[in-house]
Amino acid sequence: MADSRNDIRDDADLPVVVATPDPKNVTVLLQQMQERFQTMSDQIIARIDEMGTRIDDLERNISDLMTQAGPEETEK
Repeated sequence: MADSRNDIRDDADLPVVVATPDPKNVTVLLQQMQERFQTMSDQIIARIDEMGTRIDDLERNISDLMTQAGPEETEK
């Protein structure tokens, strides 16, 4: 029967390989992230602008309704 301790590899004897990132790939990745961030920022700003326009319209409609309703009578 074989000694099981001899079958186990010692990882300390294996060479350590560290991958160095390619600067071109990093630059491309950063550019893609910047483009996505800019797109998302533009979409958020557009939605905020749209919401502001809708709020302005709502305020205008409320003002028109209040004008049509006339002055409010106070209860005694």
